[in-house]
Amino acid sequence: MMRYDSGMTTGIKIRPPSPRRGQAPQGRKPVITREDLITAALKLVGPNRSVSTLSLREVAREAGIAPNSFYRHFRDVDELAIALIDQAGRSLRKIIGEARYRAASGRSIVRSSVETFMEQLSADEKLLHIVLREGTVGSEAFKQAVERELHSFEEELCVDLIRLAELNKLPIYEPQLVAKAITRLVFAMGTAAMDLPPDRHPELIEDMVKILRMIMVGTQTMAREGIVAD
Repeated sequence: MMRYDSGMTTGIKIRPPSPRRGQAPQGRKPVITREDLITAALKLVGPNRSVSTLSLREVAREAGIAPNSFYRHFRDVDELAIALIDQAGRSLRKIIGEARYRAASGRSIVRSSVETFMEQLSADEKLLHIVLREGTVGSEAFKQAVERELHSFEEELCVDLIRLAELNKLPIYEPQLVAKAITRLVFAMGTAAMDLPPDRHPELIEDMVKILRMIMVGTQTMAREGIVAD
């Protein structure tokens, strides 16, 4: 009796049906969004991996799409990297901004913000690593993208500084410069912290808090005494 269930008796090899036209091969996603590609790239970067080292095929493989599908959303990996930096900056501003507003009454806004910043340094999302690292090792386009994010941090912090000064009836001298000084200092120290073991972070937090308080006392003193920088 001939058997047709496996094809072994007849010598005929039975192949699985071919995918229909328009159907994605097994293991690949039929539809993918711009955000999916950003998420895939985010999974590949880290403390020792820059966005600038990503390849198109690597990102496509992580996203589960054919390399050619990448071009439906981005011209090249550089454009994806800049979008990733922009998203990281927006997310960080939201996280740190919420931390400032959530600070309990009587608790230092400075300490709350610094602790949140350092928490993000160890967070799984790796958002802070992207902004910190690409500003120093990325291409010129990446550095400009990071500079835009830092400027946005400064603008939002300036608004908060003015609001808090009015709320607490405290003077403040050149809030724009104060916001810039704080932002650049914190990000510079954060860059150094990426190469430090986690047990050194509490010490760094204390140093950052002291320096930021010195800046705040300085700006209040200059405003109160009418001191003008030479």
